[in-house]
Amino acid sequence: MKIKRIIFLFLSYAVSVAGVSNSLQYFYTGSSEVPNFPEFVVVGMVNDVQMMHYDSSISRAVPKQDWMKKITDAQYWDTETEGFNNTRQLFRDNIEIAQWRFIQTGGVHIVQLFYGCEWDDEVGNITGYHRYGYDGEDFIVFDLKTETWIAPKEQAFITKLNWDRDADGNTEIKNYLTQECVDWLKKYVNYGRYTLMRTDLPSVSLLQKTPSSPVSCHATGFYPNTGKIVWRKDGEELHEGVNKGEILTNNDGTFQMSADLDLSAIASDDWKRYDCVFQLSGVNKDIITKVDKAVIKTNESNSLSMIIPVIVAVVVLVATAIIAFIIYKKRIDKRPPCPVENHEVHEVI
Repeated sequence: MKIKRIIFLFLSYAVSVAGVSNSLQYFYTGSSEVPNFPEFVVVGMVNDVQMMHYDSSISRAVPKQDWMKKITDAQYWDTETEGFNNTRQLFRDNIEIAQWRFIQTGGVHIVQLFYGCEWDDEVGNITGYHRYGYDGEDFIVFDLKTETWIAPKEQAFITKLNWDRDADGNTEIKNYLTQECVDWLKKYVNYGRYTLMRTDLPSVSLLQKTPSSPVSCHATGFYPNTGKIVWRKDGEELHEGVNKGEILTNNDGTFQMSADLDLSAIASDDWKRYDCVFQLSGVNKDIITKVDKAVIKTNESNSLSMIIPVIVAVVVLVATAIIAFIIYKKRIDKRPPCPVENHEVHEVI
């Protein structure tokens, strides 16, 4: 149950930062005693599309998009791999330090780092974030405006004091998040424009577990992640009785979502007055699906066919995205064209 709670908290946060025009995000993960999960994972994502991956099971950094393969060479990935391999031990050390801080001994634990930037190419707004977490909760967070650290946990207060003293280092972090990160984001968006700027419409289905269950409007295969599902009655949008789910990632980089409508108190003859509307920003034509009992999938196998892909999508997202608690201490060499320059690894205490 503990690891599920950690996963839920992270997924909730990941969804909360989505929806900006363009984003470059890096996720690091360190873990202990998690069955069938690498102890160290690094993932880079552009506009919620994974572009690179490293984990301690394969001990290798690899590109995840064809356009990344074209703009990099073998030397680049060798250098990335060497850096991540060297960082691996820091995760083990920092988990032990975090356990000491929280007076813990062994067990399942996740240490996390999440940083990146968001850029709206229409209005020019720039947002940066750099945060560390432990067991699914914020541990210490960088305040971009004040160039200081916020410690949500009492156990992080010593870290805050130490890091606040490093004014030059904090200024470097701010400059990276608001300048270098955005420069690389723009380059990546240009490199992968065909993939990142495309528009994919989904397939939409109506699903129902049992005859008395809510009707679920399920859209899968859309891109980008700016989809929206609206339930209507006689052409008017409904809010009461509607339960909207979060946007999830499919294995192929597209997205899926569902919205449920409770029709249990509605006479079956009136169901035809209801419809589900899928809308994708940038696309003028909506996908409208009228409620018809003849097209609703209600048997158990059909329900499972919806649930299993959702579970797989969550597992994949978690495996690539529960983030790591790297605490910078020393610099590693610049690795062109890596967008993350001047890494510093701090000790926790």
